[in-house]
Amino acid sequence: MPNITTFDTTKPYMYLPVCVESSYGTRHEFDAIFDTGAPRTEFSDRALKYAGFLSDTQDVAIPNGLQTYKYDRIILPSITICGHEIKHLDVFVSLFEESWGIHALIGLDFLRRFRTEIDYSKGMLVTTLLA
Repeated sequence: MPNITTFDTTKPYMYLPVCVESSYGTRHEFDAIFDTGAPRTEFSDRALKYAGFLSDTQDVAIPNGLQTYKYDRIILPSITICGHEIKHLDVFVSLFEESWGIHALIGLDFLRRFRTEIDYSKGMLVTTLLA
């Protein structure tokens, strides 16, 4: 069954909510951008620490010319994106540029699971699970 997720076309990126659930059942919602050029989904280390997935963040710096820096990986027990729950998603732990104001970046690993249609004129993202 297709899910319709709306987004604000006046924003510079497609901002979408994501919800992660810990193995203890605690749910946390974060702001994410949909990045069709990113091969994998990334979460900020600060968001993962807040949600209890990390005990601490690492003291790393973003190299010149980049806006994120991937430094680890973690498997999220459950994540919901565009109304679709995905179990055991392997995501990158990243340091994000503070000015972004987001906590996650949704990559192609999400897109590969769904038939995805973007109607930018209506601000709609339609996702259907592939059989």
